[in-house]
Amino acid sequence: MIKIERELFGRKISFETAKVAKQANGAVIVRCEDSMVLVTVCMGAEKNAGFLPLTIDYIEKSYAAGKIPGGFFKREGRLSSPEILTSRLIDRPCRPLFPKGFEREVQIIATVLSADEKANTDMLAMCGASAALTISDIPFAGPVAGVRVIRKDGKLICNPTYKETKTTELDMIVAGTKDSIMMVEGGAKQVPEAEILEALFHAHGEMQGLIEMQNELREKAGKEKIEFTPKELDQVLFDKVSEYAKPKIKEAVAVAEKKARGKALKAVKTECKEEFIKEGDENAESVEEVVSAAFEKTQYDVVRNIAFEDKKRIDGRDFTTVRPIDIETTYVPRAHGSALFTRGETQAIVTATLGLDTDAKYLDPLIGDEDKKYFMLHYNFPPFCVGEARMMRGTSRREIGHGTLAERALASVLPSRKEHPYVYRVVSEITESNGSSSMASVCGGSLALMDAGVPISAPVAGVAMGLLNKDDQFVILTDILGDEDHLGDMDFKVCGTEAGITALQMDIKVKGLSQKVMTDALAQAKDARLHILSKMNDCLKESRSEFSLHAPKIVTLKINPDKIRDIIGPGGKMIRSITEGYNVKMDVEQDGNVRIAGSDPDSLKAALKLVESLTAEAEVGQVYTGVVKRIADFGAFVEVLPGVDGLCHISELSEERVRDVRDVVSEGEELIVKVIEKQDNGKIRLTHKGALS
Repeated sequence: MIKIERELFGRKISFETAKVAKQANGAVIVRCEDSMVLVTVCMGAEKNAGFLPLTIDYIEKSYAAGKIPGGFFKREGRLSSPEILTSRLIDRPCRPLFPKGFEREVQIIATVLSADEKANTDMLAMCGASAALTISDIPFAGPVAGVRVIRKDGKLICNPTYKETKTTELDMIVAGTKDSIMMVEGGAKQVPEAEILEALFHAHGEMQGLIEMQNELREKAGKEKIEFTPKELDQVLFDKVSEYAKPKIKEAVAVAEKKARGKALKAVKTECKEEFIKEGDENAESVEEVVSAAFEKTQYDVVRNIAFEDKKRIDGRDFTTVRPIDIETTYVPRAHGSALFTRGETQAIVTATLGLDTDAKYLDPLIGDEDKKYFMLHYNFPPFCVGEARMMRGTSRREIGHGTLAERALASVLPSRKEHPYVYRVVSEITESNGSSSMASVCGGSLALMDAGVPISAPVAGVAMGLLNKDDQFVILTDILGDEDHLGDMDFKVCGTEAGITALQMDIKVKGLSQKVMTDALAQAKDARLHILSKMNDCLKESRSEFSLHAPKIVTLKINPDKIRDIIGPGGKMIRSITEGYNVKMDVEQDGNVRIAGSDPDSLKAALKLVESLTAEAEVGQVYTGVVKRIADFGAFVEVLPGVDGLCHISELSEERVRDVRDVVSEGEELIVKVIEKQDNGKIRLTHKGALS
């Protein structure tokens, strides 16, 4: 076994190899405190897929936290959303560091073997993936490292404990190489750009120890990398195709509308094939490969040259202009809140639905106690939004990632549960997509919540920034198109309010970004965000003062916890009769807090009145009209409230002496009584004569 160990972030961290999983191309176990992650990397055959077939799975084993999985099968199933999100986090900084043209299948599996609250396993997995690639024989221009950075009480902390991340002003995951930042993902509570930059570069500095450890591990255990030479193409033919296609591609990419532009480019590619691939040519397959490669490279160069030489973009905009925005609220009649948000050729129908605690999502995380999630944002990207016909096979990893980003952007502006005890679900249906549909979801989600009457602290907008880099020159693009994302070097999504940033996500295709590029990109993104917010404010400046007629209204009351059984009833009979009879929903908490929700005010009022009567307690000095339930020789037992009886002693029935209780009252008779005493054992003393005086 070979082991590298250091003390970083106030804890010991180690990378070890050559002990387990020795048949993998690379295998590393990363430890910190009692957290332990095994990361393996294996290389398969050449795929000729036209891209790098890299797959990454981060898997949390229940035994790692001393748990047995729930469900019928009692074993781990498909990846959960947190596992999928971590898999994506590992993929994004690693993928750009494989050599261009490398198309052999690569699989990375990160298995959480032990989980400790003092050391989050996601960052260990990211560093372990880089370390496994670094010591393997697979070509990889790493290492990279990832750290989580938070700001708590004004202080930046790297790789905090699980408890430290619970209440933070800023929480980001930053990945990078020795020289530059590769990936950013995180959220904040309306934090200014300058403080975000400070946190990013603080994290980059702190991750250098992890990078040094991986380099040291490579020196001691690294395998010799396999020789990889990009496939050589016929350069003469490549140049001829490029020269032939260049003016035609330049004309095609100038078409403003996405679908028409795609059709024009497809026609140019077909024309190139017809020009250079001769019928019956025995080398037709290799010629077609050269033609396709030359076409793609020429398109890549043309788009970038338009920016650097003509100082404009393929749709004619300058570098800072946001596409035209159109907004319509209350778009879906029966939804509690909704918005149709259109920016250029990107469009989303976003709805907001309000619910009760019973609608919350139950969480069973590997670390920490079971919990509830009171805000959910679900993002759907159906094939028709890009004009395609394909099978729909459930929620994709991309949809989960984009939805989580938009959810994070809006979460910090929601009201506290104390002032607004609702569960919120926002759903974004992407109906058209040409760049940055997740940011349309943020804008539409903010508007839908406001349309529903949710008192958010401030509207939130999002914008996607791009980058084109050439010969040490760069241009930053505001509100990128799909083609600019595909052919550019960066996708930097920034969300926030007028006051500051609430979420950001950055992916790059080059080997890192300088501090100047990131500083300029955030400044340009702020200008765009404020512009989008002004358009949103023109449509809906603040949350509506009243809920939709279809939204549930919640009334709350506090009862004696001993009275909970009276609301529930035997086997839940009473609470079912209330919810079904009045068409309401009810949440009853152990501390006596009761919430009743319904859309019909009269039914809600009636249900509240019934619950109050079921849980009311007799008060000393209060007069009640009760019913005589039972007669004894020494007095009458009178029900003053539902289920609440008190004794009216024979001496309290009349000013005159009473020989027999039955001479004064009979069972079933209504009797006016006053409470004169409540004893510690719960017994109540009543008076009839005192109630009449």
